Order: sequence, then structure tokens, then C-alpha cells
Amino acid sequence: MHEKLRHLSHKQSQKIVDEVFEEIVLALERGENVNLRGFGTFNLRNKKLRIGRNPKTKVNAIISPRRVVTFKAAPKVIAKINDRPYDETADRDEE
Repeated sequence: MHEKLRHLSHKQSQKIVDEVFEEIVLALERGENVNLRGFGTFNLRNKKLRIGRNPKTKVNAIISPRRVVTFKAAPKVIAKINDRPYDETADRDEE
């Protein structure tokens, strides 16, 4: 990012990135989902208590309930990483 924003020092651009990440974490702590348009969505999910197994010892263990963060990439990102063309009209149809 610093290369594209040459008017900012490396320290300034790092501070901006850190602040964006901090805002994402704070929103998730409040129970909000975070949508970064054109990039993807961070969702909060509640996992229930369940019985798991230690793969090494084969001993059952209780896995306590917890919240987890999932991320779903935007169609544009998925197309780019798979080196495919991105069709904006198909994306608009989903909304």
C-alpha cells in the first residue's frame, strides 16, 4: 500500500492499516458483521458446545461454546485469484 500512496510515510500508512483492522475487530466485538464492499464480509458465528476428540490420544474432550469469525470473499476477489474475468452484472443480480 505504501508504494501506491507515496505522499504518506511508511509509518503513516502502517497506522492507517492498523486503525482499519482495529475498527473491524471492535465491530466484531459488538456483534456486528463487517462488509468491505468489493473485498468481502467478516461474519460472526456462535458455535455450540460439542464433544470433540484429541486426534493423538483419541480421548474425548468438551469443546466449549464460542464465537468464531468467518470471512466470505467478494465475487470480484474470487475471480481475480482464480485468474478469471469478473462479470459485474452477475454480481448486481445477487443483490
